[in-house]
Amino acid sequence: MIKRALLTLALSAAVFTPAVPAAAQDMPFDSYLQQLTARARAEGVSEATIVRMTQGLQPNHRVIELDRGQPGSSSSGSGYPPLSSYIDRHVDAARINGGKRAYSSSLGTIRAIEREYGVPGEILVAIWGHETAYGAVTGSFDLAQALATLAWEGRRRELFAGEFVDLLKVADKGYPRSQLKGSWAGAFGNPQFLPSVYLRLATDGDGDGRANIFSNSADTLASIANYFRDAGWRAGQPWGVRASVPSGFNWSAVRSKVVSPVCPRVHERHSQWRTVGEWRALGVQPQRPLDDSVMASLFQPDGRAAPAWLLTANYRVILEYNCSNYYAMSVGLLADEIAR
Repeated sequence: MIKRALLTLALSAAVFTPAVPAAAQDMPFDSYLQQLTARARAEGVSEATIVRMTQGLQPNHRVIELDRGQPGSSSSGSGYPPLSSYIDRHVDAARINGGKRAYSSSLGTIRAIEREYGVPGEILVAIWGHETAYGAVTGSFDLAQALATLAWEGRRRELFAGEFVDLLKVADKGYPRSQLKGSWAGAFGNPQFLPSVYLRLATDGDGDGRANIFSNSADTLASIANYFRDAGWRAGQPWGVRASVPSGFNWSAVRSKVVSPVCPRVHERHSQWRTVGEWRALGVQPQRPLDDSVMASLFQPDGRAAPAWLLTANYRVILEYNCSNYYAMSVGLLADEIAR
């Protein structure tokens, strides 16, 4: 199998510079592409869409390089980079001011979306800002090429094969291939949805019969809101609040013993879940109003002398969008700044 993969790469030398190391490519790209298009055809994609989305398609070495360069999910290191420096870079004046402008310019739409979905507008705008700088940076990779390459490369074949077929279903709605550009991993549009997410959750926010997450702010914000509602956002509850922790606080008594089946290194940094009333009894005081019955987890990412937060279940919803404490905290803190 490895020799055949190397032969395939040698025959594709004009495309691959330098040659890609052997991995899971077990057949020539064109042969594998025929399998993908057969699956798309069987799932109802029109022949015209298949032709225009696959014409001249060749694998992209840069996509494989970027995929293989991703850090593993089970790092053996125990240290974490400081949250504060990440926040300084990602919740800066440009992003805050851009968020305030985006919020103000779409205020009427945001109010309607808040009523329908129960998700605060500042959270929606903060996601938009983090994902694409309010639509300024959406990615330039040809999505058909990127997803076909990732499926053929084979490290996560079934995932990307499904996303490639779903991309063709998106294209079948009338989007030209020239518009279907995004990240090397297949995310696209203002909210950076994968094709499967677009098909399941993208929403028409302005009543024109189309869920245009490429250039329509109403559709973008409604689609993010639909994602959050689907993930379990609890209306009327903040994502989290700053909290004061007494000196000499016994962290070992509240450390979680549960190992999360998803993103364990993200969740291992959070305490046990307790009610806000129980946290108050332990001396942990929320610095903004938070009902005593709300369940929360204590998080003090940069050590005992650094800021701490009580995180609600809505913080976990932000993690559903991107399973990173750095990402989720920066979204929450940016949203707070936008709302000021």
